[in-house]
Amino acid sequence: MDSLQPTILIVDDEKHTRDGLRRLLEEQYDVYVAGDIAGALDVLEREQIDLLLTDLRLGNEDGMTLIDRALKLPHPPICIMMTAYGSVDTAVNAMKRGAYDFVTKPLNLDKVEMLIARALQGRKLEQENTTLRQQVDERYGLKNIWGESAALREVLDTIKQVAPSSANVLIEGESGTGKELAAHALHNLSRRNKAKFVVVHCAALSPQLLESELFGHEKGAFTGASERRIGRFEQANGGTLFLDEVGEIDPSTQVKLLRVMSEDRAFERVGGNQTLHADVRIIAATNKNLETLVKEGKFRDDLFFRLNVVRITMPPLRERKEDIPLLVRGFLRHFCKINDKPLLELTADAMNALLTYDWPGNVRELRTAIEHGVVMATGLKITVRDLPMAVRQTAGTLLPRGISPAKAFGERVNPLDLHETERKLILQALTATNGNVTAASKRLGISRRTLHRKINEMNSEQSESAPPAAVAPNEPSKDAR
Repeated sequence: MDSLQPTILIVDDEKHTRDGLRRLLEEQYDVYVAGDIAGALDVLEREQIDLLLTDLRLGNEDGMTLIDRALKLPHPPICIMMTAYGSVDTAVNAMKRGAYDFVTKPLNLDKVEMLIARALQGRKLEQENTTLRQQVDERYGLKNIWGESAALREVLDTIKQVAPSSANVLIEGESGTGKELAAHALHNLSRRNKAKFVVVHCAALSPQLLESELFGHEKGAFTGASERRIGRFEQANGGTLFLDEVGEIDPSTQVKLLRVMSEDRAFERVGGNQTLHADVRIIAATNKNLETLVKEGKFRDDLFFRLNVVRITMPPLRERKEDIPLLVRGFLRHFCKINDKPLLELTADAMNALLTYDWPGNVRELRTAIEHGVVMATGLKITVRDLPMAVRQTAGTLLPRGISPAKAFGERVNPLDLHETERKLILQALTATNGNVTAASKRLGISRRTLHRKINEMNSEQSESAPPAAVAPNEPSKDAR
């Protein structure tokens, strides 16, 4: 049995029809059944259903109502309607409202099988194309990890080197350093990027729930297990499974995780006896020292070695403070936009406070601080008093000989020096897009005309000190096209 079968929900108020279709399809698909709309909605809310096959008449209920509800789900299933010959016009109307197709009763089972197979294959191709379209980041899939420091650059180089391999990766780092972003980048740059990236937050679940979450469970496996559940390993088959806070996994689950990470890659659902297999790459993250946990007997050494094929350590923000101005600029752009404010600047004192503070919460805390500043600012500049209290307390701190932190990190005392930061961002965007102004403007979130104007201003400034142009876009102007 394939461990990653498409899921089908059959809805019909006639038990013999439901059971007959279940027997027909259950060898190829993971089949759920329901006799009415309430039962069907319960399944749709609990499980990710790939295809819904429903009768038009469900006793006194209308199957079109169910289809309408299903199509409004965040991940709607393919909807196929069953109907009598006299209701074909209604079925055609259902297709106009989003249904994939319809079949007439009495059912031609061969036709039903072919229609379902064709629909699911079309959905698979559509999803693959969508995934490919999403891989638009030409800068190695690392666009969401901002920074130019040597410490971060080493991390990014390692990600680019390791991503195409099949090796498991252990990402260490304090909370808020961007471990999940690094995991996403590893997946996006891998040969598995057409398949799913599935996340499990290990610390948020009890041992029993975590085991069920990872491996799934069979109906009746424990109190409340009213239906079979597909686990995260099955969902991630062919793709990547990200285990966040892996150090929180209890010893009994560690044993089962070790087995599925062996060459056999085998496991059973909770309460089941059928051995399943999943081709999954594991990326694990932890803010604890797993080697210390191994010495204390809290984490299996053999599991640690399986996870620790390649180790990436995300640097804390206090060790790469030269990245703070770039991060601040990105967060300012984001939060000013969603709060419907003009692009704000920071005063010199506010920037000095950001650069002096040690950021125990790392990039996540900086992001929150900038959001706080944008919300609290009453003018066009974020001042020290607009920042969170913990950051405010560092205001006015100077380095030896009276040098401000902003100056020490290469920034002019001018508020945040937005002009220079903007210039760096523009040059980075143009470099990443090989000088394509249209692509660069999309990266920066500004219009093509605005970017052309800024490039001309940069060229004019540089011409005063050096003859060559600051940038030389390889894209013809609009008028030349």
